[in-house]
Amino acid sequence: MGFSLLPREDEYFTLFSQMTAKMQEASNHLVEMTQADAASFEAITKKIKEAEHGCDALTHEISTKLNKSFITPFDREDIFALSVALDDVLDYIDAAARAIRMYDIKELGDHARHLAKVIQGQSIEINSAVSMLSKPNNMNQHIVEIHRLENEADDVYFRAIGELFHNSTDALTVIKMKELYEILENATDRCESVANIIESIMLKHN
Repeated sequence: MGFSLLPREDEYFTLFSQMTAKMQEASNHLVEMTQADAASFEAITKKIKEAEHGCDALTHEISTKLNKSFITPFDREDIFALSVALDDVLDYIDAAARAIRMYDIKELGDHARHLAKVIQGQSIEINSAVSMLSKPNNMNQHIVEIHRLENEADDVYFRAIGELFHNSTDALTVIKMKELYEILENATDRCESVANIIESIMLKHN
């Protein structure tokens, strides 16, 4: 093997895949949390926080590498935008778990469970799409599914908010659940942003 002074550009693909693995891990824990007993919430929140911290470290590593790299596999601003968007998804998953604990929400209900499952589904598709960045054959099916899931999340969100205001007689419950639904819906929006960035990269480099 020859020695090169230039950083290997394929390291970015590895780092992105590590980030999406953290995203999948966190989204799995979020789904687990929506189905678990409240006694388990603290332990699950800690697992999500660990994944979020891991993703922060990877974002920092990508940013540091960008400052040192002469050669990048695609535009620097796209690499930076993708790393930030992936990190944002983790932040929203973490925020959802913290909101459940902070607001002492014991019963999450079907809508929160559904939104968590959508985030999990999007995370799987993002992981698949990112793993194909270096050889983007048949990537489009994953992008299409991320968009479809985001539309599904919008429907669930509007239904959840409508039912909350229509059925709940407790103002405090309305405030807590509305905040949680908004955080979960923001996570699905950010997943769609990831898909848009990946699409933009593919259009530039095909």
